[in-house]
Parts: sequence; C-alpha cells; structure tokens
Amino acid sequence: MGWMSKVKVVNLVKRFDKTVAVNGVNLDVGDGEFVVLLGPSGCGKTTTLRCIAGLETPDEGEIYIDDNLVNDLPPKDRDIAMVFQNYALYPHMKVYDNLAFPLRMRKYPKQEIDRKVREVAKLLNISHLLDRKPRQLSGGEQQRVALGRALVRTPKVFLMDEPLSNLDAKLRVYMRAELKKLQKDLKITTIYVTHDQAEAMAMADKVAVMNKGKVLQYDAPTVIYEKPADMFVGGFVGSPPMNFIKASVSEKDGQITLVSELFSYQLDPELSKIVREGLTGGEVYLGVRPEDLVLSREKTPQSVFQAEIYVLEPMGSNIIVDLKAGEYLLKAVVPPTADLRFGERVWVGFMAGRYHIFDAKTEKALV
Repeated sequence: MGWMSKVKVVNLVKRFDKTVAVNGVNLDVGDGEFVVLLGPSGCGKTTTLRCIAGLETPDEGEIYIDDNLVNDLPPKDRDIAMVFQNYALYPHMKVYDNLAFPLRMRKYPKQEIDRKVREVAKLLNISHLLDRKPRQLSGGEQQRVALGRALVRTPKVFLMDEPLSNLDAKLRVYMRAELKKLQKDLKITTIYVTHDQAEAMAMADKVAVMNKGKVLQYDAPTVIYEKPADMFVGGFVGSPPMNFIKASVSEKDGQITLVSELFSYQLDPELSKIVREGLTGGEVYLGVRPEDLVLSREKTPQSVFQAEIYVLEPMGSNIIVDLKAGEYLLKAVVPPTADLRFGERVWVGFMAGRYHIFDAKTEKALV
C-alpha cells in the first residue's frame, strides 16, 4: 500500500454551455493528504472532482497525478477510485462478487482475488456479510461495501462525492470517524466533496472552500475557521454562522473608529494601521462569531452596545441566543448556566482580538 501519490490541478476551467462551472481552480494535494472540497451546491466542487476522475474533460488547465499529465487519459488509466453518494452496488450480486468485480475486470488470478476480497472485508468489518445481497444490508453496511470495492485494487487516489449524505445523522458521525481512521491507516491520498462544513472540519487535513467555481481559501481547517480569507468563507464555515455588522470608517489622529448604527468602536493604533493599508473604500463589515460575543447584564469594559434577547434556543451543551439590536438579528452562544430571560436587554461585547474586519467593497479580510 505505500506508494507516493499527489494530485495537482492547475488553472482548471470547465464550462457547460454559457455557464462557467469551474473557473480557474488550483489545487495541490500532497501524498497521503485528506483534502475536502467544501461549498454550497452549484459551486463547482463535484465538477472539479469529475475532471480529476476523467469523467469530464476540462476546457482549460492541467491535471497531474504524480507529476504525470492525465488530461488525455481515460478514467480507467488514472489509477483512481471513486465513491459516489449512491453506492451503485450490483443488486443481483452477493457482496463477495461486488468486491471481486473490479479485480475480475482486470483479469486478476482467482487466488489473488479471493485473498484481496477477504483482506478488505476484514479491514471494513464486513466479512460476515460476504454471502448477502446489497438489499439485505443496512445503509452503513452498503457504504462499507462501496468503499471496499474502491479499496480492493489499492488505487493511488480516492475521490469521494458526498459518500455519507444518504446516512442518518448518528451513523454519519460514526462513519466520518471510521473513514478518517481508514484513510490515515492506508495513507491513500483522498479528495472528498461535501457541502457539510462540520464534516469538512472534522475530516480534512486541508479544506478548499469553493463558491461560484473558484477556490476562495485552501488551508488547514483551523486556519479557515480562525482566519477566513473573505466574508463568504467566514459565513459558510462555523455554526451558527458569523455575525456581520456594517460600519463606516472614521479616522482621527491615526486612530480608526468603526461607526455603525449600533456603536462606535475604536481600534487600537496597530489594527488601525492594518485596516487603513488594506481599505479600498470607506466601509467595512465587522464579523464576529457567535461564541465570541460576550453578554452581560451590567456594562463592563468589554461592552460595546445593547441588545434585546429575542429568542433562546437551548442546545444541551450551550444556548444559542438570538439578539435584536437595531435592524440586526445577531446570534450568540453562551454556556447552559447563563441566566438569561426572553425579552430582557443585555450588553454585548466582543472578545478581545476575536473579531474580523472585512472590506465592504471587496469582501476580503483586512483583519
């Protein structure tokens, strides 16, 4: 199982009629990495995956697997395995034959087929199911057989398109952990498509956040969460999503104050300098994650503005608080011990250094 395999996508463009589905995508996937393409439906993530697989032909750009240009290679010669959301098992064949099928197609000797099928079945805990037909299996078992069929010929690269989306919530979380462990054990380079940000954050070594055919940010999950490159990434990753408050920038003696309908908020000189250097207009959005809003009954040095508690949503391990302030509905996350009541007014502050400032015109992060 241990060969090097990396994938490189350079300036990939794919059009369907007038629509540009993939618009200049660059990706560098290291050997053994688990990379997730994350984004809303229609953002181009599945098309990118299908181009890597050879199921779509790019209009522009190159795709390399292990430094070999594969643009003109048919899917079967790219040494990749794909797992889709509908497991596409052969219903009339037993699990054993479903697993053996890719090897029979490649004319492997009978003993070797048997050895590989049993090896993979053991690895995936499906040895006891080899004599069953797919319809006699649960969703999770079918998922494993589909994985097994992809694994059985030890491909260089795994391509997965929302493989867990048909499973119920509890099984998804379980399979997510199993898949990640399997990928780490086998060290197979994997590119995985999902629209579920929790799934992406839990599984990936690196996440490529996509929107409208472009990769907006490509980095480790923690970086994408802590330092989103723009407003789309900030708002797409994290649940509940980031709060955005529009503010205009006023400057006096080198110090910048953000003025919105809710507050005037003075930035320290260092931040002022960074904002001034990056600004393209006079307006910004202040972005604050719900868990970085601080609520208190009394005004504290952190307090910035007042808001009314609009809805309380107890979530077990925390409470999501919907706040109404002026025209804005903001969300905060507080511990379950917080003693808050519907309709009361509270002070809202930002955790020091835990907010983001985006240019209103370009939507790019300044801070």
